Amino acid sequence: MATLPLDKPAGVLVKTTCVDFPGIVAGSFFLKGCNLRCPYCYNTGLVIETDQSEKLNTVQELFDHMEKRQGILSGIVISGGEPLINPYTPLIIKKARELNYKVKLDTNGTLPDELEVFLNDKDLRPDFVAMDYKTSPARYASTMCPAFSSLFGNTEFFEKKVLKCIELVSSLPQEAREWRTVMVPGLITKEDLKIMASYLPQDASWQFAQFMNGNCIDPSYNNLDPYTDAELQELVSFAKTLIPGAELR
Repeated sequence: MATLPLDKPAGVLVKTTCVDFPGIVAGSFFLKGCNLRCPYCYNTGLVIETDQSEKLNTVQELFDHMEKRQGILSGIVISGGEPLINPYTPLIIKKARELNYKVKLDTNGTLPDELEVFLNDKDLRPDFVAMDYKTSPARYASTMCPAFSSLFGNTEFFEKKVLKCIELVSSLPQEAREWRTVMVPGLITKEDLKIMASYLPQDASWQFAQFMNGNCIDPSYNNLDPYTDAELQELVSFAKTLIPGAELR
């Protein structure tokens, strides 16, 4: 297998974060490349190929930072994009292990086969997995990537994958997993929350975030008003009646 170059633009380095890895001071690396085109995604430069190499960090820069901050940082978050389809992800995990970092993996929850490979490999198994949970599983094909929906011909393609990913993440210890939902008007309603909750374990940590209407992949979402604070709180409170570990982050 060819050696991956460490000096090529690969992602965005966040040197320190106290919120992305529960209970741990960490660094984050957002790798480019994704299999979805969520309309509200604001990491456009990581998902869609653009001429922005000067804005991206290299994996070597990440490694240098991890070595420099060893003993100060305790973990590394590998995010995206979608790290499960990025060839640098195994390399980053192995480097983190060498430096005694805890590893958190963020995934969009549509790649169960790839996720299972990581979970079953003792050298690649992350210490914590956060799965995006975007809307009712049956709505993924039409809302997250309609181009793929027409390609595969039915909604079951993504629905089965999302449910399998939920099953895999649910198999992890409670302290090693969470689900994350962006509260996008029209994509998250009380009915969606009810359906989504029915697939989660009762001890799930279900973290909600406010929708931000700026730099969205689908420009029409830039004109979509977020839920008001009152509306947002009402929805999260409803989710909490279904899953006690639901909260607004």
